[in-house]
Amino acid sequence: MEHFLATVCTTEWNECQDAGRTFAEGTRALLPQHADKIELIEAFGKRFGELIAGPIDGTVEVLSEVKQRGIPVYAITNWSAETFPPQRERFPFLSWFDGIVVSGLEGVIKPDPRIFRILCERYRVAPKSAVFIDDVAANAAAAAALGIHGIHFRSPEQLRRELVAVGLLPP
Repeated sequence: MEHFLATVCTTEWNECQDAGRTFAEGTRALLPQHADKIELIEAFGKRFGELIAGPIDGTVEVLSEVKQRGIPVYAITNWSAETFPPQRERFPFLSWFDGIVVSGLEGVIKPDPRIFRILCERYRVAPKSAVFIDDVAANAAAAAALGIHGIHFRSPEQLRRELVAVGLLPP
């Protein structure tokens, strides 16, 4: 599986779906180089959700604490327009967000500044009053470059400490 993901359905290839390309289009793009793997590529698309392990232990609890304080919570996700809806059903906590910007629907992925602007404009969020959390440092840095307080997520404990430091959670 690791070899397949490193050489056929690569991160770069998957990011194209996250940016709005359909899996059918992505599959066609791979055909010239990987016609012998068409069944595996199609299976990857159909069973993509099985690769998603689920939330990191402790993170849903932190989200719940923030929501219980009455703080609006929004999400920006690099996810295909086709594969995100089934995950919303699979993970009920995704319904806790007051709004979600899905890259595959917008045609732009993090860390592109446009996706942060889309969220801020759509939900009337002032960048200076927002906190953005992401497990990819470049995404947190991109938010910070727009005046949003960026937090690079490394663990639920570290996240909780940083949210206490900015006043979103009590000590």
